[in-house]
Amino acid sequence: MANGLDDVVAAETVLSDVDGLGGRLTIRGHSLAELAGRWNFPQVVRLLLDGFFEDLPGDAELAAQLGEARVEVFERILPSLSLLAPLEIYSAMRAGMALLPDGETLADALRLIAAPAVLTPALLRLRRGEQPVAPDGKADHAADMLHMLQGSVPSPALAKALNTYLVTVCDHGLNASTFATRVVASTLAGLTSSVLAGLGALKGPLHGGAPGPVIEMLDAIGANGDAASWLRNEIAHGRRIMGFGHRIYRVRDPRADVLKAVVRQLGGEGETGRRLAFAEEVEKAALEMLRIAKPQRSLQTNVEFYTALVLEAAGFPPQAFSNVFAAGRVAGWIAHAREQQTTGRLIRPQSRYVGPVPDMVA
Repeated sequence: MANGLDDVVAAETVLSDVDGLGGRLTIRGHSLAELAGRWNFPQVVRLLLDGFFEDLPGDAELAAQLGEARVEVFERILPSLSLLAPLEIYSAMRAGMALLPDGETLADALRLIAAPAVLTPALLRLRRGEQPVAPDGKADHAADMLHMLQGSVPSPALAKALNTYLVTVCDHGLNASTFATRVVASTLAGLTSSVLAGLGALKGPLHGGAPGPVIEMLDAIGANGDAASWLRNEIAHGRRIMGFGHRIYRVRDPRADVLKAVVRQLGGEGETGRRLAFAEEVEKAALEMLRIAKPQRSLQTNVEFYTALVLEAAGFPPQAFSNVFAAGRVAGWIAHAREQQTTGRLIRPQSRYVGPVPDMVA
């Protein structure tokens, strides 16, 4: 039996390929380096959805329809925001998305892709005692998300940084949340039901819930003043060093380098630049400590480490980092859901019973 389904092939997909030994990520025939920083998020959404919706328009029209979807989601959810705001931010976003129609059309898909980008800023503003900002349906998707968060037009550099992040995390093989999405989609449930399954899996700290704790770790190390001693103590007590190690990659996560470059472009002499320099020191110390403490394992920097710095620079608090992760990943979930429904079958693996056996009655 494969514990945790390691090495079990559960689907054939045209969407993405994760090369764990080579440290490469391919998304529909394009390397991550080709897409990140060069394609905008709506273009990648179209790339992922191509072939799964008969009425899929070209890039410009899809971007326009995604903008219209942001406006529609805001209008649908606005009456419920005051009820959602007291909840933990990720749970509030998930509850808001559960209010959307559970259909199978492109319009349903675009509403789901728009929803995290709309709900997260609105909920954060309410929690700060501020009124939500309505989306601008004609704006760039990432820029509009920042505008809804800040209440002002973001700098082009910051909008590009968030756009690059959304593209970088849009899809990543058959990870836990994508598999959960495909399982539900295989029952022929609607897209909202499938995406809610993905959202549930993404919340866990072993998956999308990890970038927030990276900030907590950096702050704790900064307060301690000595990265090596803090890390050594954590390892000695068997605690996980956040932002290092990956279930698939045995080399450095290629997404980490993409996002590190994003932080460097934002950095300069300001606080983001100082934060990056400190994070690089911590990264160097952590890699050395892990190499010594766990020589039998290859624990390299993963996407979560520099995700934390990108989203911090963009103005999102750590408790909302998983929300922004979902804002990028939902496009991949929907593509996988449609692929499963069009080319797959009901996912129904077997289990091996190892419990007690009842006495046989003669």
